[in-house]
Amino acid sequence: MANPFYARIVTAAEAAVAAWGYSLVLFNSDEKPDIERRILSRIRTLGCDGSVVVPVGPESHYQRRDFEGMPVVLLGRSIGDAGVDTVTIDNLSAGKQATNYLLDLGHRHIGSITGPMQLTTGSGRLQGMLEAMAARGLAPKTGHVRSGEFREDTAYSVARDLLGQPDRPTALYVANGVMAIGVMRAVADLGLRCPEDVSIASTDTIAGAGGLKPRLTRTEHPVTDMTNEALRMLVDRIEGKVAQPARNVVFQPALVVGESCSPLKLPAH
Repeated sequence: MANPFYARIVTAAEAAVAAWGYSLVLFNSDEKPDIERRILSRIRTLGCDGSVVVPVGPESHYQRRDFEGMPVVLLGRSIGDAGVDTVTIDNLSAGKQATNYLLDLGHRHIGSITGPMQLTTGSGRLQGMLEAMAARGLAPKTGHVRSGEFREDTAYSVARDLLGQPDRPTALYVANGVMAIGVMRAVADLGLRCPEDVSIASTDTIAGAGGLKPRLTRTEHPVTDMTNEALRMLVDRIEGKVAQPARNVVFQPALVVGESCSPLKLPAH
């Protein structure tokens, strides 16, 4: 819950469940799989009607029995063959859209601050970036892809190190909004300018990010629509309205152009 993105999900979820006559009970795993496992057990003992889960562990961490005993919908992240309904964003498209925008501006040395690779949001967005670059015969330089763990302070540290190098990338794709805040702080603390010295594009934004100068270019999640769909699917399962196998609904991100990217400036001869 330190990530304001999830505050937006909770706000939307509270409104949705109230409209259906249910109440919301909130648990926070803090991105820790061991805490999540205890929470899943606790939910079952409480006799909840159903649960919406944002999974935090690697696929190998889960077994089907983890989601048995009540209707479950996974939101935002997916788990292989979990056998439950899932609502996600097209992470591959998010990474491709942001990276293609940077490539269209002339950037060829593009780095990335990624999320954890054991999460589909982390691996999918990075894969989208790599595929966009590969389609133009390019690849990131060694050391230009760093994990920011979807955390602001970690992203700040790795971006400060990366952008402090003599061969720093001319542009960065940052895999979520919280990390983008950390990266922007690193740029400022290094005495660099965005977008004059480094262009930055991200996936997602967070409350308050609209006040950043320059405004971030990013791919946006339809957070309210995703949350409403997850709760609708869950209530359908709770009330026995559907009997078909697990469903997977994938929402498409949209590119929102701000002022944090500029065309590559070639050095004067």
